[in-house]
Amino acid sequence: MSTFNILIAGFGGQGVLFAGKCLAYKGLTENKQVSWLPSYGPEMRGGTANCSVILSDTPVGSPIVSNPNVLIAMNLPSLDKYEDATVSGGKIFVESTLIDRKVNREDVEAFYIPATKMATELGAPTLANMVLLGKVIKETGAVDFATIEEGLKKVIPARKADMLEINLKALEAGYNF
Repeated sequence: MSTFNILIAGFGGQGVLFAGKCLAYKGLTENKQVSWLPSYGPEMRGGTANCSVILSDTPVGSPIVSNPNVLIAMNLPSLDKYEDATVSGGKIFVESTLIDRKVNREDVEAFYIPATKMATELGAPTLANMVLLGKVIKETGAVDFATIEEGLKKVIPARKADMLEINLKALEAGYNF
């Protein structure tokens, strides 16, 4: 495995930090070297939010992802801000329900996932983050999808344990998209 420098970016309330935490915990269950660094604006909902996740076989030197090789853009300002920072040969995952423009670069691989639309069709419009995460796992192999439930059980709080199944369905929808 190579090192995955993943940046997940969007608005507060889109589950950016939760998606990152899910990836990080799944990496831990696979004995990877992991870093999870959340960053968000002053507002809880609606402000900017991003999350740096590093998954590696070797020790992680810095938790900051300045130049991701995997970018998940959940809104247009995030794509505008981080598209050029993505390394050549990287992968950019675009939430195409909310972002109507294409990636301008030709030296990266772009994926357009209508995650909010797909999550709404599942009856859980707030799980666009999990739909995107499913697609990211399929296209990168950063973590093992077959045992994703292990990581998910670690990050879903006890008071929301009833959300496990719908989160798994959202991950599957993205993985199979």
